[in-house]
Amino acid sequence: MARNSIGLILNAHMPYVRHPEYPRFLEEDWLFEAIGETYLPLLRMLRRLRDEGVPFRITMSFSPTLCSMLSDPILQGRFTDYLRLHQELGEREIVRCQREDQECIPLAKMYLNSINTNLQEYFETYQCNILTGFRDLEESGHVDLITTAATHAYLPLYSEYPSAINAQIELAVQSHINHFKRRPKGFWLPECGYFPGLEDYLQKEELAFFQLAAQSLILADQPVERGNYAPVACPNGVFGFARDFHLTNLVWSNTEGYPTDSNYREFYRDIGYDLPLEYIRQYIHAPEVRVFTGFKYYAITGKGNDKRFYHPERAARKVQEHAANFLYSVHQKGEKVAPLLDREPFYTLAFDAELFGHWWFEGIDWLEAVLRNAAKSNDVVFETQLDYLKRYPESQVLQPSLSSWGEGGYSDVWTDGVNVWIYRHLHKAIERMEELAIRFPDQSSLKQRFLNQAAREVLLAMASDWPFIIHNGTSSSYAEKRLRDHLGNFNVVYENMCKNAVNTEWLVKSEKRDIVFPDIDYNMFNLNSRRNRYNG
Repeated sequence: MARNSIGLILNAHMPYVRHPEYPRFLEEDWLFEAIGETYLPLLRMLRRLRDEGVPFRITMSFSPTLCSMLSDPILQGRFTDYLRLHQELGEREIVRCQREDQECIPLAKMYLNSINTNLQEYFETYQCNILTGFRDLEESGHVDLITTAATHAYLPLYSEYPSAINAQIELAVQSHINHFKRRPKGFWLPECGYFPGLEDYLQKEELAFFQLAAQSLILADQPVERGNYAPVACPNGVFGFARDFHLTNLVWSNTEGYPTDSNYREFYRDIGYDLPLEYIRQYIHAPEVRVFTGFKYYAITGKGNDKRFYHPERAARKVQEHAANFLYSVHQKGEKVAPLLDREPFYTLAFDAELFGHWWFEGIDWLEAVLRNAAKSNDVVFETQLDYLKRYPESQVLQPSLSSWGEGGYSDVWTDGVNVWIYRHLHKAIERMEELAIRFPDQSSLKQRFLNQAAREVLLAMASDWPFIIHNGTSSSYAEKRLRDHLGNFNVVYENMCKNAVNTEWLVKSEKRDIVFPDIDYNMFNLNSRRNRYNG
């Protein structure tokens, strides 16, 4: 029996960005970059390990908004166009590098080969829907798939609105069943955002566990017996797994984590910003909006423009060193922790999936090396949260405290001086949605669709992505516009329904634009009606 168990959870999430009204849209590239640089390479790596008989078990969360986009024919076609455009750029880059930057030729060929592989697998292996690949990994017993809030809302800021919390969780479970054909057993808390009582909503949907920030147990209602090295049970029996801060920080820290090593590839130096406009214009966005192309030739070298060229062979050696260092750290930690426990320690590692491959180019190679080396180890095993609960069904019962993994450990990131204004509008929209659900219960035909669209707009406005983007000051104008648009759209329904009317033309356009949650039922915002149906 292994002495140390690692429970890796990867959260795959993208905000719902879909603009069929435009031939090409800048922010849709967020999804395309994630597919090409994280999801497809991650699938490739996990399937390779499975085919070679390397044992591993990990957990992955897929947000409902991401699932909707990955299965949308319009976005599937646009991703194909995106790959072909970059395939053409890769071919041109090889010619340019032969003429101007011969040291970059191997890298240009490497990027082109990756694009060609992505194209082939996207079409031939997955028929343009990569969710089938992850479902196959679950069916083979290598991955446990779980869900997260419907629009990845930061739930503590809605704790006073049970209907909104309930809608985010119930709709997430429904979406997961639609996409993966089975009920999820676990729930990823967006941003590790937890408040006491949230577990009651999870229990109602038969969700057995969730992940927590480490300080949630430090500040619990009683001293925690096993630290962060075993799950705890909430009073209602739902289990919470606290992140191991030390092991997570080896990877996650932006100042001293593995991804900061100077042998790794620099993310921000990209030919989309470096090369002349006359050369790169057709591969960026009109009118002359420079973007990342994925063709990056420099290693991490400091803040100046004078960068060293990136050498994949040096990075590959460093990957192996960091993988060995990580497992050594686990071993050393186990030497100290295991004697203090009455069971094997369990280390919960929770990351955004996009860290691997997209932000940290070598991250998937590192993860593969860790999984391979762990399989050869005598004291480290990767297993899922459900695996551990089967082996150790009894846990300490306590009440975790309010927490998140955001800066400061609470809600500062989502309620700072530049984004806190959004919540008075969001809370009012939720209150008015509850009002509509109570005043117009169980409608049919056009009114039902109209009210469903209102619920859809409220949920999309609740996404944690918008305040996070505003906080970071990156694409804040787009995030603010999305918030105002969703709230404005909700008000269209509210004002019309107050007149007992339906704006049919507006409704049809809205439904074509927002195809997410096709089975949404606005009545979920009427908790009294739902309780009556449950009791009946």
